Amino acid sequence: MSIRSALSLSRAPAFAFAAVGLAWGCIAAMAPVLKAGIGVDDATYGLLLLGTAVGLSTTMVVAPRWERLTGRWALPLGTLMLSLAILGPAIAGGAVAFFVALTVLGALSGLTDVVMNSRVSRIEAVSGRSLMNLNHGVFSAAYAVAALTTGALRETGWGVGPIFVVAALMIAATAPLQLIRSLPPEDEAGPTTRGLPAGLVLVCGAIVLIAFMTEATVESWSALHLERTLGGSAGEGALGPAMLGLTMAFGRFSGQGLAARFSELSVIRVATAMAMVGALIVAVAPTPLIAYLGFGCMGLGVSVIGPMGLALTGRLAPPDRRTAAIARVAVIAFAGFFVAPAAMGVLSEAFGLRAAFASVAVMAAIVLPLSLSRVVAPPAAAPIRR
Repeated sequence: MSIRSALSLSRAPAFAFAAVGLAWGCIAAMAPVLKAGIGVDDATYGLLLLGTAVGLSTTMVVAPRWERLTGRWALPLGTLMLSLAILGPAIAGGAVAFFVALTVLGALSGLTDVVMNSRVSRIEAVSGRSLMNLNHGVFSAAYAVAALTTGALRETGWGVGPIFVVAALMIAATAPLQLIRSLPPEDEAGPTTRGLPAGLVLVCGAIVLIAFMTEATVESWSALHLERTLGGSAGEGALGPAMLGLTMAFGRFSGQGLAARFSELSVIRVATAMAMVGALIVAVAPTPLIAYLGFGCMGLGVSVIGPMGLALTGRLAPPDRRTAAIARVAVIAFAGFFVAPAAMGVLSEAFGLRAAFASVAVMAAIVLPLSLSRVVAPPAAAPIRR
């Protein structure tokens, strides 16, 4: 299945993935400026990033109800609110205001994220096609574009406010495009399922959690590592998250084909090993150039783990509980996405960023035993029809 035809099937949620990628690409590339603006140390900055996890905790309850209430308007309305929320960190005047701004941003990002993943999973069920890697690739490409654009604007002397206004306008521009209809909704008529498959949610949630925690460490701390530990410029610092976004986009677009030839769990295991190697390279890198190699390996590795975990959730959950199951997995996974930067801050303050990145390799290794769980291994052995 070509990338063009896959995008045609899922074009509406794909624009939502782009919007969320633009938001976090800008935040990642602005991390050194935002941290300096509120005047806190590494540990405190890491703890403030937990504000996003606090906001995200509302997603589990709100997202399924939001989708039922707003229907096809769920994504564009969520995106417009996200475009306003991105301005919060820019105008935060201190640590408390910054925490509140991240809480609001996390809540709206999580709301959109759950709905867009649910929509893709539903289209996969109707079409019989694998689409999750591709759509997450759109996120990564948009993330890289935002990080590179932000870095370029910083190099030319743009201030915090104007940069975030540009980001807000780019995000808002995707909202009308999310009203394009893709496939008709899946027919979910039949017996209503009571409860959720707890084992599936916990195992898939843990796999995606670790993938997103690994990704989050690069997003939040790569620019600081490059600029402070390795003496890079603002442009070189922005290339850290940009390298992650570019390699993740490549890995996810390539994962579209890999999923047709190999089982999802086989790919996840190889990808985990690559992410571990990349983290170790970053930890010992003597120059920004070597660090870019490590960030690239991490990006290629984690690129397919999260999307495949979410795809497994959507495919194995009862159709009438799909959005709720994905919401649960998302809360587990994306909460970790923002817990990781806080943990990195504490480790960095105590042992330095090199040791903090080395710890990421240890964390990633936990995916390997999880991928052997009987909850996901038998159903995931056969790839989805293409």
